[in-house]
Parts: sequence; C-alpha cells; structure tokens
Amino acid sequence: MLAVLAAATVGELASAIARLGELPVAVDLKPAETGLVMLRGRIGGDGAPFNAGEATVTRVVVRIATGEVGYGHRLGRDRGAARDAALIDALWQASHDRAGFEAGVLDPIRARVAAERDRASREAAASRVDFFTLSRETS
Repeated sequence: MLAVLAAATVGELASAIARLGELPVAVDLKPAETGLVMLRGRIGGDGAPFNAGEATVTRVVVRIATGEVGYGHRLGRDRGAARDAALIDALWQASHDRAGFEAGVLDPIRARVAAERDRASREAAASRVDFFTLSRETS
C-alpha cells in the first residue's frame, strides 16, 4: 500500500484527499523531514552490491483522531505530498470498508502505474535485438 502511495502523482494524492470528504484531525508525530538515502545497485541484478548514488526523500508520520498512525515517503522535497500520503495511509487503516477505499483511492493509482509499466515494456520490446550464432560444420 505504501508503495502505491509513493508511486502516486501529486495530483492523484490531492484528488484522493478531496474524494475522501471530511477528514479527521491529524497530528504530525514527525513533521516533514527531507534527507538523503543511499541507492544501492547490482550489476546484472545478482552481482556484488555497489553504491549508485543518493536520492532526496521526504517523510512524514501522522496520527489521526482515532489513533491510527500513517506514514508517507516521497522521492524529492514535496512535503505536502508526503503528508497527503501519510494521511491516506492512516485513513486506510481506520477504514471499515477497505475494499471500497482501495477501489476509490488506490486502484486508480495502481492502474496508471501498471499502464505506464506496460507501455515502457512495449517500447523496450520494440527496440529489442535478438542475437544468435550460426554454427558451421567444417568438413
């Protein structure tokens, strides 16, 4: 669920908050903080790990009036989007109709992410080159 919120655009988060109607009071347990995380990589996916570089990340932790604690993490410095993600996380935990909540809030984000991955996969497949070796028999 947090991965879906991390992949959401700022507009998707804002429209999700707007669709949820009246929101409970949310207290920031950890106000928005921006810092760096180290990105690790592996050559070929299974080689020795190496430090690829750093990325800016913003995180927020909120508690809503019913006691649920929500976490929001975003690449970049958008504090508002990180707080929106944390609030949505807390509201999802408090929801008595999780299936409805997911259908109205999370499924549209999942569908967009899947469509983008599918499009990128098709574009990569269109430029794929298959190499093969012919073996010659010598007599």
